[in-house]
Amino acid sequence: MHLDVQDLRNFYYRTALGRAAQKSLRGRMLEIWPEAKGQTVVGFGFAAPLLRPYLADARRVITLMPGPQGVMPWPAGMTNTSVLTEETLWPIETGHVDKLVLMHGLETSERASDLLEECWRVLGPGGKALFIVPNRAGLWARRDGTPFGFGRPYSSGQLDAQLRKHQFLPERHLGALYQVPSRKRMWMKSAGIFEQIGRSMPTMLASGAVMVEATKLVYPPKGTVARRRVRNPIGVLAPEAKPV
Repeated sequence: MHLDVQDLRNFYYRTALGRAAQKSLRGRMLEIWPEAKGQTVVGFGFAAPLLRPYLADARRVITLMPGPQGVMPWPAGMTNTSVLTEETLWPIETGHVDKLVLMHGLETSERASDLLEECWRVLGPGGKALFIVPNRAGLWARRDGTPFGFGRPYSSGQLDAQLRKHQFLPERHLGALYQVPSRKRMWMKSAGIFEQIGRSMPTMLASGAVMVEATKLVYPPKGTVARRRVRNPIGVLAPEAKPV
C-alpha cells in the first residue's frame, strides 16, 4: 500500500529527520550520478527530493507519482514536472529515459513485477536505474515513524534477484541512512558522525536504505537465423522492376 503524498511531503520537507534523510540519500546518489547533462531523468514514487540537482542541466526531469499515493506540484516556484500516473502504465514513450530513480515505489507496490517491467520499457538501451528500498536488516525498516517503515523491506540479495529476473544487471550497491531514525536532539546532533562511520561498514548491516544501480539489458534474439533465397529479387538498377 502506497503512503499518502501529504505524509511524504511533511516528512521530507517539514521535519529535521526528513531533511537529514534527504541529504543522505541525495549525497549517495550524486556519488554515482554527479550530473545528467542533456539527459532525460525520471523519478517514480516519491523521488522528487533527490532530483533537484538535475533540473539545471538535464534535458528533461519528470516526477511520476502513482495514483494511490497522490501527487503534489514540484518543484516549488518553478514549472511543474509532477505527473499523476497509473502505477504500471506510464505516459512515457518506450526507450526514452536515460536515468530512472525509484524511491517509495517498489516496496509499497502490490504489482512489483509489473512495475519493474514498466521500468525496463521506458529505459533506453544502456539506460540506468537507481532502486532505493528499505534495508531489511536496518533500523529504519523497524520504525513506523518514517516512510521506510512501510512496505516490504529488501536485502541486497533479494533486490538483486528480482532485478535480474526482469532483465536488469545490478552494477553498484550503496547504503544510506546510517543515522538513528529518531527525532530526539541527541541523535540528530550525531547524525553526521553516524553517516561517516556507517559508510565504512557493510551495507546490509548498517544502512537504513539499500541503493542498487542497475543497467537495462537488451538481449539478442534467441535461436538460429534462417536465410531464405528470394526467387525473383527486385533489381534496384533495373529499368523496370518486376512486381512480386
